[in-house]
Amino acid sequence: MLPDGLLSFPLTPFTAADRLDLAAYREHLGQQLAGGPGALFVACGTGEFGALSPAEYREVVRTAVETVAGRVPVYAGAGGGPALAREFAVAAAESGADGLLLLPPYLVTGPPAGYLRFVEHVAAGTDLPLIVYQRANARLTAGTAVALLDVPTVVGIKDGIGDVDAFLRIVSAVRASGHPRAGAFGFLNGLPTAELSAQAYRAIGVPSYSSAVYCFAPRIALAFHAAVRADDNVTTERLIAEFYAPFAELRDEVPGYAVALVKAGARLGGLDLGGVRPPLLDPTGPHVARLAEIIDNGHKAVA
Repeated sequence: MLPDGLLSFPLTPFTAADRLDLAAYREHLGQQLAGGPGALFVACGTGEFGALSPAEYREVVRTAVETVAGRVPVYAGAGGGPALAREFAVAAAESGADGLLLLPPYLVTGPPAGYLRFVEHVAAGTDLPLIVYQRANARLTAGTAVALLDVPTVVGIKDGIGDVDAFLRIVSAVRASGHPRAGAFGFLNGLPTAELSAQAYRAIGVPSYSSAVYCFAPRIALAFHAAVRADDNVTTERLIAEFYAPFAELRDEVPGYAVALVKAGARLGGLDLGGVRPPLLDPTGPHVARLAEIIDNGHKAVA
């Protein structure tokens, strides 16, 4: 079964000398755990998986597992080409992770049947539960989604494409398949700033979502999550208007700000996790000032 509740995707901190800052990472993980997330997904997109060396990846996953100490499941990202993604999957298992989030394959775009083969190849390397992340060049059809049920360790699909109609077809096909694993197979909303689409996905039976905002403004993220669960449209509309929509507008101004703004937000909150690695760029001074104003408005909207 997939983890339920608000899902945390921690950042990976770097020092000024561009080394892992594991002390800051432990503090960040502690702050994330304090809000009671359903699971932590480390070294994934928000955690700059693509910028980590294999040795750094092992340190990040191992440190998370040690810090969490079994309080919630720890999922680790895995990706790249098929051989490399499988090596990362094995490294995650050896580092104590509870599961995997399989990121899209590097660069190459193939048909859905080819993506299914990619998933099968990586899943064969470890017994860890695996969540398939469809986005960018990694796309499933309803038929290939149903075929995933025959891969015993694949436990769900995270959607980062945002075509609600197409994802509904996938959800419906899996649930109507009659496959013995269909009832336990899960689905996640993994869009950037997923709160903006949380209600639409909940309407098609996908209530769980990843929250990058939780990394730097947990009070806002938790308030929004509680409001969605309670069908409190007044609160959700207020938080979207005052915080989420302006944040997404700023995020869309520069490619890579979906991660860079989150790190800047953590720094504004009092925890310096360093900058982002290339090809991402840290926000400019005026953008950081706008971000600070947006966060302040979000906290006022919660109060």
